[in-house]
Amino acid sequence: MDKLNPCLWFDTQAEEAAEFYTKVFPNSRIVEISRYADNVPDRAGTVLTVAFELDGTRFVALNGGPEFTFSEAVSFQINCADQAETDRYWEALTDGGEEGPCGWLKDRFGVSWQVVPTEMMALLQDPDPARAARATAAMMQMKRLDVAAIRRAADGA
Repeated sequence: MDKLNPCLWFDTQAEEAAEFYTKVFPNSRIVEISRYADNVPDRAGTVLTVAFELDGTRFVALNGGPEFTFSEAVSFQINCADQAETDRYWEALTDGGEEGPCGWLKDRFGVSWQVVPTEMMALLQDPDPARAARATAAMMQMKRLDVAAIRRAADGA
């Protein structure tokens, strides 16, 4: 068992969210579903928690009620090997959700994600400050990150 597991609080969509996420991420699965006990008013027999893995990382989704909602204060960063992977995650996670600036998005459940091509990070940290500044300026104008456009900007093109 992992020492740390993010727990995502939903009203009633824990199972739906876990099913969605395990379809989006490769090497993922639902591990276990627990249900509320029969003596819990208005929730008896419904899903309490769903333990699931996303590409080897364990999460728990909790149907805790409407008291809490997600915000951008917490997000999950997806480091993508290339533009195709960046685009695949972006398309899947914005379906029913909303695009944000600089590679951030909210999925249909309100969970925030950062979809980041790893090459972009190298461009933003380039040892040449002018090159890094141009890459950063280009990134700041984007929603979905386009690493080729960021590279062209870094190169001064």
